[in-house]
Amino acid sequence: MSRSIFQISIAATVGVAIVSAGIFATISSHAQGGTGTTTSPGTTTTPSPAPTPGGSMGTPGTTTTPGDSMGTPGTTTTPGGSMGNPGTMTTPGGMSTPRTMTPAGKTIVSIAAGNKNFSTLVTALKAADLVPTLSAQGPFTVFAPTNAAFTKLPKATLANLLKPQNKAQLTRILTYHVVPGAVTSNMLKSGSVATVQGGNVNVKISGKKVMVNNANVIMADVKGSNGVIHAIDTVLMPPN
Repeated sequence: MSRSIFQISIAATVGVAIVSAGIFATISSHAQGGTGTTTSPGTTTTPSPAPTPGGSMGTPGTTTTPGDSMGTPGTTTTPGGSMGNPGTMTTPGGMSTPRTMTPAGKTIVSIAAGNKNFSTLVTALKAADLVPTLSAQGPFTVFAPTNAAFTKLPKATLANLLKPQNKAQLTRILTYHVVPGAVTSNMLKSGSVATVQGGNVNVKISGKKVMVNNANVIMADVKGSNGVIHAIDTVLMPPN
């Protein structure tokens, strides 16, 4: 009887050892395969997700477009006012020019003022208050009469035109010499060309000879920062 009890006790001890070994193996297996997880009683264990290549939020890497903070490509601001257009002023004869914008470099007026052959023209421009207009942004093309061209006029006629009371008539004549835009000699074509004054001049090209109405172009393409001068040998008179 004592021997039987002893055998049963031994068997029970061996069984407990086997069960303990199985539990230990299970625990070891979970410890090796559950990297990055913590097992808490009563909770479900979710494996840690593998990092996704890209940003910090696990989204695929993106390329940032140069520009502002919203990723919009940078833009170029066009010089000008809020609407992109400088203010304008209207001068007698219908010539509209920018009010405040002054071109860099020598303007048409400064070129004429620096050439003694245009001294009479500059005097006339001052008398007509056209210096600010032709010093503005433009661009303009001026068929500029030389001093010799003005001498073809009767002395009394020129003297009268320079009087303050005849300013409107002088302005009408001078603006008849001005064409909008910078028109160089290679752009000129035979035909009628509108002037700032409102009338048209007739351009005639024959070989290398260029005429504007009855005036010859004796020096072409004197370029300024706000346009072009073509010197002529006769003062142009607008039609009545």
